[in-house]
Amino acid sequence: MVSRRGFLAASGAVAAVNLLPGVAFSAQAGGERTSTATGTLPPGVEDWFYLPVEVPEGVAELEVVYSYDEPEVPDGARGNACDIGVFGPHGHELGDARGFRGWSGGFRDRFTLSASAATPGYLPGPIEPGTWHVVLGPYTVAPQGMRYRVEVTLRFGEPGAPAKPNPAPETAPARDRGRAWYRGDNHLHTVHSDGRRTPAELVEAARAAGLDFITSTEHNTPSASWQWGEHATDDLLILNGEEVTTRSGHWPAIGLPPGEWIDWRYRSTDPRGFRRFVDQVHDAGGLVVAAHPFANCFGCTYEFDYALADLIEVWNKDWTAEEEAALHQWDGLLRTGHWIPLIGNSDAHNPTDAVGSPHTVVLADSLRREDLLAGLRTGRSWLAESASVQLEFTATAGGRSAGIGETLPVDTGTPVTFEVSVSGVPGTEVRVLDQLGLEHSATGSTSWTTYRRYTRWARVEVRRGDTAVALTNPIFLGELG
Repeated sequence: MVSRRGFLAASGAVAAVNLLPGVAFSAQAGGERTSTATGTLPPGVEDWFYLPVEVPEGVAELEVVYSYDEPEVPDGARGNACDIGVFGPHGHELGDARGFRGWSGGFRDRFTLSASAATPGYLPGPIEPGTWHVVLGPYTVAPQGMRYRVEVTLRFGEPGAPAKPNPAPETAPARDRGRAWYRGDNHLHTVHSDGRRTPAELVEAARAAGLDFITSTEHNTPSASWQWGEHATDDLLILNGEEVTTRSGHWPAIGLPPGEWIDWRYRSTDPRGFRRFVDQVHDAGGLVVAAHPFANCFGCTYEFDYALADLIEVWNKDWTAEEEAALHQWDGLLRTGHWIPLIGNSDAHNPTDAVGSPHTVVLADSLRREDLLAGLRTGRSWLAESASVQLEFTATAGGRSAGIGETLPVDTGTPVTFEVSVSGVPGTEVRVLDQLGLEHSATGSTSWTTYRRYTRWARVEVRRGDTAVALTNPIFLGELG
């Protein structure tokens, strides 16, 4: 039975010291050696455990295979599930990107690393001598405990040629229309985490969906960001991101530089965790998304501070009760003066998941990362179930006008007309809402007139029955200066 040693503070960072009995190897001229570690984790353990692996000189390849038992559990209990990843000898403390070498969660039972190649989700590079750490993340533990087995194989010899990074280009000239509305899906997965599509298949699906850009958001790893250049086309911009997958919810970091890694080993109850990594994302030029806030799976529901997020993902894949709850939460924040722009994404994992359904349509000065992120950050955006949905939403008063995410200055006595134009989705209901709720509805394009003394902002929902077809960020009414 493994003892619980907790987490200790060291030099202002949290050092992970939940160490398991490890394995060690001696140097040799060639061939391979395998060593196995076994043990049992009891119920109620910490989130992360570290198995030290002493790696000698002369190793060309490292392979890890792991397994754990899955006993039957009584009603109301959760069975065993365990994630896995690895850190190299440069460190495994919280936020230490120098040592991070890969993560596959519970999607794979093995991984391999060498200088020239790595299992998707892992980073190729030299197998340097020193203490490596295989990280085990007991996601859920059965009442009987979790018996684990980790088999480590070292293959000795000369390292292969170093892998050559090939990130995506920063432009997609065939789709850049200057200042325009651009369609993008900012929450997507491939085989680099728990997706079933290859990167090439994802690009093909995104182009077929009529998207201008996508953001790659693999769980807890930047490995995909180093190879998008192999699959890029001149009519699809590919941005980098990471779905930071914690035990207190998921938060995609989007618009990151290639190779930027964001740690996930903290909960919402740890005040040193989330804010620190939000700052890291912002320093890197990216945005923080509160993903699928009411997803009904353990560890998926967003439990962090909404005030630290740049965007709230109110629409994730299909429109369900979870999306209605997220929309209600977002609307509640908006009504109390805490507007955080909404975003919608497909979160597509498998070939059966429709990429771009839904997606976000953003007004940007160009099809470049900085301009797209600026449009998202300021809420100049709306959500669509597919590229067939066309929508315009404006407010006019006193010879002035404003669009989605903007503020229209107007005095209290001047009438304000909100106009909504919708096409491509016949038979849908257009709803105009303000801080009081539903104010106006019609089938197809419509307009609604009000005054600033009654309405602080207005937003639009396009519905097919109870299912959303399109959602907008608000247009605000401000004082006439």
